[in-house]
Amino acid sequence: MLLPSLGVVEMAAPSLAQGRFVVVGGGIAGVTCAERLATEFPSEDILLVTASPVIKAVTNFKQVSKTLEEFDVEEQPSTMLEKRYPNIKVIESGVKQLKSQEHKIFTEDGKQCIYEKLCLCAGAKPKLIFEGNSYVLGIRDTDSAQAFQNHLAKAKRIAVVGNGGIALELVYEIEGCEVIWAIKDKAIGNTFFDVGAAEFLIPKLTAEKLETAISCKRTKYTTEGSEKEEGSVAAADKLGSALGPDWHEGLHLKGTKEFCHKVHIETLCEIKKIYLQQEFKELQKTSLSFPKANSDNHNAHPDEELWPVYMELTNGKIYGCDFIVSATGVVPNVKPFLDGNNFALGEDGGLKVDQHMHSSVADIYAAGDICTASWEPSPVWQQMRLWTQARQMGWYAAQCMVADSLGESIDMDFSFELFAHVTKFFNYKVVLLGKYNAQGLDLDHELMLRCTKGQEYVKAVMQNGRMMGAVLIGETDLEETFENLILNRMDLSAYGEDLLNPNVDIEDYFD
Repeated sequence: MLLPSLGVVEMAAPSLAQGRFVVVGGGIAGVTCAERLATEFPSEDILLVTASPVIKAVTNFKQVSKTLEEFDVEEQPSTMLEKRYPNIKVIESGVKQLKSQEHKIFTEDGKQCIYEKLCLCAGAKPKLIFEGNSYVLGIRDTDSAQAFQNHLAKAKRIAVVGNGGIALELVYEIEGCEVIWAIKDKAIGNTFFDVGAAEFLIPKLTAEKLETAISCKRTKYTTEGSEKEEGSVAAADKLGSALGPDWHEGLHLKGTKEFCHKVHIETLCEIKKIYLQQEFKELQKTSLSFPKANSDNHNAHPDEELWPVYMELTNGKIYGCDFIVSATGVVPNVKPFLDGNNFALGEDGGLKVDQHMHSSVADIYAAGDICTASWEPSPVWQQMRLWTQARQMGWYAAQCMVADSLGESIDMDFSFELFAHVTKFFNYKVVLLGKYNAQGLDLDHELMLRCTKGQEYVKAVMQNGRMMGAVLIGETDLEETFENLILNRMDLSAYGEDLLNPNVDIEDYFD
């Protein structure tokens, strides 16, 4: 659909705007996409529609290797984005409806935006284990993270449900509060690690945090907002910008007690039911006290203390606590865009996109957590809803929109050749490459391991003599070498165990 004018034009009705490019979402994917479009078309006004007063900006970007990247994530008022890119116009409102046949979106505050090409980067929202319970807190954005800190300051015991990145960081960072951690898997960090890596990390949960935190590659700055009502919990449907990496930096995650870590893990279970204190007393249920370290769970004693909320697990155990943190993942935020539009959805509920980030609806692209990659992927790449992929998808979606507008062809970005992610868990540097957990590989793969307790954990996933993935925990300095070995598809059979021999500099083999 070609518009009479390609710039943003204020029409007779002040609530109507139109533009060649409109982006929805103020997270990493949306902002990256809008910035790229603004750079490519400096004379065009780019509309960015976001429900949050703050946006997520990628700064200090550094390409560490061919596919590994590091950057800071800064949370900024949207006015700062408009100052950096004068042709980006921010509309601060959520989207109420999309009418794709009319190339028009309607915002919650009554505005209408007509687009020529639209990119949906509205992210995802947390999957709360129980909706509408004031004692169940989901952590997704800055407001809910702040609410969590306020609740924690008065807590003696909390429960954490979930086994992903936020749960891992949360459980490690909390001090002065008992933590019951319920996970449905056999081991912690199942999304990122195997059982061996989990065993390597667990001692950090019982150790005093005496070490200096490793250099934080990504810092988040927040804007001071109005005081939130103390008793309310951030609702899952009130979407702000998703938390960036190191979201806990700057938060004081301390409970009322004077100890450091006190974590008890319940594995292979989920929450069956939640009881408020009055219902718990009326039903005359019995809850368990916090298990002592190294004790046999079968000898757990009844808890004499009364708690505001209780959770019954599928393994039959009941624990009381001050509140429950739901960290069970996210679902793509597609609801505002579906009504009346013929979007194809992936199995995970995301908007299906092809190799050029194009959805199934004409002139609509999608990037980041809201989308599901539906092209035939590289053998060593998979989609994960991480901030690195949000940035890569946002950038690439903008390039595809530009190429499409100019009638040019475009090759798929190299970042989709190899899954590569660097992060930090339990104060260790963690690098994940390729099929790091042997995802989707046949049973003929094998694992090569090297572990130095408290220092490093190195795992290489091998298949038919070729490296298909790797997990590197600690300062291993192997990421670039392993990245090359995976990308080059070199047959490494001849090197055998020397591949992970710490006394052999394997870089010498492959220079």
